[in-house]
Amino acid sequence: MKLKIAVISLVLFFFLMHQNQKIDLPKGFVYAKTMMPDLDVELRYYSSHNFVGDTIDGYKANKLILTEETVNALKKVQHDLQQQNLCLKVYDGYRPQRAVNHFMRWAKDLNDTINKQEFYPDVEKRYLFREEYIATRSGHSRGSTLDLTIIDGITNEPLDMGSPYDFFGKESWVNHPDLTDEQKANRQLLQGVMLKHNFRNYAKEWWHFTLRWEPFPSTYFDFEIE
Repeated sequence: MKLKIAVISLVLFFFLMHQNQKIDLPKGFVYAKTMMPDLDVELRYYSSHNFVGDTIDGYKANKLILTEETVNALKKVQHDLQQQNLCLKVYDGYRPQRAVNHFMRWAKDLNDTINKQEFYPDVEKRYLFREEYIATRSGHSRGSTLDLTIIDGITNEPLDMGSPYDFFGKESWVNHPDLTDEQKANRQLLQGVMLKHNFRNYAKEWWHFTLRWEPFPSTYFDFEIE
């Protein structure tokens, strides 16, 4: 019995050591919440609530990783929004290249359309490459691109942006005309505050921004998120 208890204790010890082990990030990268503890993070690719319908390769934790310069700029965005009782919610930041490879494999499997109705109801899966919804490389892998929205600071509910995050269609274009006045105002609020603090947008995705003068403009990283 004593031997069994000792073995269990030893296993538990090594488990806790592993859980508390500090993960060394590449120089210039940080865990965003260490600098912005009040930031709302919901990495969609760590869950199954995404266009693939499964956890994506390389996402082993709901931990937002970005370059330090990006987080410093994001803090200024958060500060401005908090003056209006609003906050940021981030859906994706640094993305390992292996995750991009996972997207490519999925896109080539034309029979796997489990989440088509929610994320790409009007786009044939075989056209996702042609329409540039899926690419062989992503700016996210450089560490200074992120996907985000604005939430109500009291209810934590996302503002109505007129289309869901990661929706493949013209409804997600920043200047899509068929929006309500409220949806247009919400998009312009997000665009304005991000541009003010040196983030450039992507015209076909209202949620997508990249830090100007990013520190790794030509490097695509592949370390895991854990």
